[in-house]
Amino acid sequence: MTKIRKAVIPAAGFGTRFLPVTKAIPKEMLPIVDTPTLQYVVEEAVKSGITDILIILGKNKKCIEDHFDIAVELEQILLRAGKKEYLKQIRDISNMAHIYYVRQKEMNGSGMAVLEAEAFVGNEPFAVLYGDDIIYNPEKPCLKQLMEAYDTTGKIILGCQEVPKEEASKYGIVQPGATKGKYAEVIKLVEKPPIDKLPSTIASIGRYILTPDIFEVLKNTPAMPNGEVCLTDAIQTIADSTGAYAYTFDGRRYDVGDKLGYIQATIEYGLRDKNLSEGLKAYIKSLKI
Repeated sequence: MTKIRKAVIPAAGFGTRFLPVTKAIPKEMLPIVDTPTLQYVVEEAVKSGITDILIILGKNKKCIEDHFDIAVELEQILLRAGKKEYLKQIRDISNMAHIYYVRQKEMNGSGMAVLEAEAFVGNEPFAVLYGDDIIYNPEKPCLKQLMEAYDTTGKIILGCQEVPKEEASKYGIVQPGATKGKYAEVIKLVEKPPIDKLPSTIASIGRYILTPDIFEVLKNTPAMPNGEVCLTDAIQTIADSTGAYAYTFDGRRYDVGDKLGYIQATIEYGLRDKNLSEGLKAYIKSLKI
């Protein structure tokens, strides 16, 4: 079976839920403590064994390219100042993986964003990671778990978790078929179903292992009434023909596309930082709000 070595990260959206800050700053560059959200996603891919990453950009997102590029002037300043720890930090960022970029000229859906990766992917299975979900698992990254699930099944894999019933309508929900352990056959993907029509509470959480046949399917997937082509529609087509699996991964997931989720991630990552944890704990305990 072909080893998965490539990942695609769609990052072309406008980030309207975080306006006004995203008027000038891409949502993917909003920091959790001192690290851009997108860097956590890239690090997850690299720790999982990915060597080549394509980031799908929109307009006004050049700062993403700059962040993962070499910063010669800054490196020289840090070198002269003897700030070796900071120097290593920024050099590690630019050396993490082979990172490539393509611009999605029209915001016409997640499916069309992934279709931009066809030439990059070629005839290989590949990963897709959305930046709205940060998943913390210091033992085994979420994507690594999904890659191992693909090695077991040879089928498309959806990274999933159970969500509370009252929140399930925010997600794409899996109607499961045969289930064994963490694996469930995907019978149907229902996008944001009403609470009284939930097929389950198994939510698709922005991590996928896809096979290259997805590209031809995407080219023939009808657009929704809003003109967007949805990736989950193409996945459904393949699930109906050759099959797909939902895999319930282990890890603490943060919805950083939501303001509350973003704040929770910032606090909890701050509490994990040995230089911040004691002061932050004391501050939280002192709050009288």
